[in-house]
Amino acid sequence: MARIELKALAHSYKPNPTEPSDYALRPMDMVWQSGRAYALLGPSGCGKTTLLNIISGLVTPSHGQVLFDGTDVTRASPEQRNIAQVFQFPVVYDTMTVAENLAFPLRNRKLPKPEIATRVAEVAEMLELTPVLKRRARGLDADEKQKISLGRGLVRKDVAAILFDEPLTVIDPHLKWQLRRKLKEVHEQVRTSLIYVTHDQVEALTFADEVIVMYDGQVVQIGTPQALFERPAHTFVGYFIGSPGINLLPCVVDQGDAVVDGGRIPLSAAMLQGVAGFLQGGAGTLEIGIRPEFLEIADSGVPAAVTAVDDLGTHAIVTLRLGSATVKAKLGEDRRLSGDTAFLRFPPERTLLYADSRLVG
Repeated sequence: MARIELKALAHSYKPNPTEPSDYALRPMDMVWQSGRAYALLGPSGCGKTTLLNIISGLVTPSHGQVLFDGTDVTRASPEQRNIAQVFQFPVVYDTMTVAENLAFPLRNRKLPKPEIATRVAEVAEMLELTPVLKRRARGLDADEKQKISLGRGLVRKDVAAILFDEPLTVIDPHLKWQLRRKLKEVHEQVRTSLIYVTHDQVEALTFADEVIVMYDGQVVQIGTPQALFERPAHTFVGYFIGSPGINLLPCVVDQGDAVVDGGRIPLSAAMLQGVAGFLQGGAGTLEIGIRPEFLEIADSGVPAAVTAVDDLGTHAIVTLRLGSATVKAKLGEDRRLSGDTAFLRFPPERTLLYADSRLVG
């Protein structure tokens, strides 16, 4: 297990980058602690895989350093870094048995046969592969093959980190949940450093201790799943995490309130303190943000027109028109709407304020 540190790291596939848009990864500093599980989350093309390949040694960064436990490994090979990588498509030796596949990394390191047998049995039990140990990998399902890929990383006790690049993409939807759960159980047992790349928020939020959200080559927020949901530091995080995503409404600030199409919405003291410097700076855009889960439909408040109600069984998603903006609110199954108009309450402690897409306060 290794503590992984990135110092002034940036990468461009162009020979002479000059503009921020020339970089696949914009400059970043980051520390990932040993033994924790991290997820790199973001849309296709945001730089997740490039960052993972730099950590693994498959790509040498244009700028900056990669350190494992304080040692500079920026130009070291994947073998020298002692990492294991699990790719999107399972990489197994079809002509070998499951046991032989799991033993392969240990045989390459010339470990004693009794030690190899013990370790293979331990990892097979952990991943529920014991019943198929003697079967050839050719006849196994995709999820079982992906377990073998994972097992080859786990079988090495001295591995610095295991890196996953969209490992569940080819797995049937009904098996993804089982494999995610198994991966989390295994991590709790062995506490190996894990870094997991995905564009799926459910995978990231259910797997990781901390999630690193990326957008346009930048890290826009690092935090626990709860922090990312309750206090997204960037409007992209609010939009990308949650279903539906965060409501965003252009506003101006006046006498302690956010003014949205004539409606006044009280702001917390923390939000007002944070926006003071921004307002002194002049030009820019302000938006308030609130999750559908926190937007309340009450007896009084800001009036809005109800345009749709989607009943999802355990709850309903209400779509409303507030001036020129559209917002969504989540209602429990015990709540009902009557009429085409509703009053919205924005709890100050749940109402966030964004200046040029960044959270203030």
